[in-house]
Formats: sequence, C-alpha cells, structure tokens
Amino acid sequence: VQLVESGGGLVQPGGSLRLSCAASGFTFSSSVMSWYRQAAGKGREWVARITSTFPSTNYADSVKGRFTISRDNAKNTVYLQMNSLKPEDTDVYYCNAAGIRGPSRYDYWGQGTQVTVSS
Repeated sequence: VQLVESGGGLVQPGGSLRLSCAASGFTFSSSVMSWYRQAAGKGREWVARITSTFPSTNYADSVKGRFTISRDNAKNTVYLQMNSLKPEDTDVYYCNAAGIRGPSRYDYWGQGTQVTVSS
C-alpha cells in the first residue's frame, strides 16, 4: 500500500497550490479519501474529506471556501486545490485513505508534503 503526496512548497500569502496524492495497493475507488495537516508539536488536524461513490465533500471551517478536494478514480489520485493561502495554512499535509475490507477497517497514511505560506 502506498500513498504518495506531492505538490507542496513555498508560496506567498494569497497564492495557490495544488496537492496530489497517488494511491496504490488497495481499492482506491471504494475508499474515503481525506487530507489532514499537522504543524510541528501539534496534533493532526482534519482538513477535507471526499467519499467514494456519488462523491460528497466536507471541509474544516478553517479552509471552507478556499480549499477544494477532488478525486480521479481512473488515476487513483486525490487532489487538494488550495487558494487564498494564509500563513496559518503552513503545515505538513497528509493524505489518508479509509474504508472497510471484509471484516476489517483500514486506515492508510502518506508520508506528508510540506506547505509553507510566507512572504
């Protein structure tokens, strides 16, 4: 199982970034995909979620209206479009896949990608 995030970097306040998370080794199309973020010394914060079928999306209040989560099941990839970025969005962003396989739940994490918003 692999979740590989990319697209992080340094951006000025007000700028945009698009994160990608490429998945392999499990049934991506059946998984609920989420983005989380974590600053050094702090707990992991949920950012956004997209369901598997008839995808619906949910967002943390702190990013609502600025971030958009989407998925491409043909490419086994989930995206996070981040607009109007603020310095407080600076964090390591993690991709998460969750679902049920047989009698068990699964919960996979990527390695994270750094986003830094600074002038």
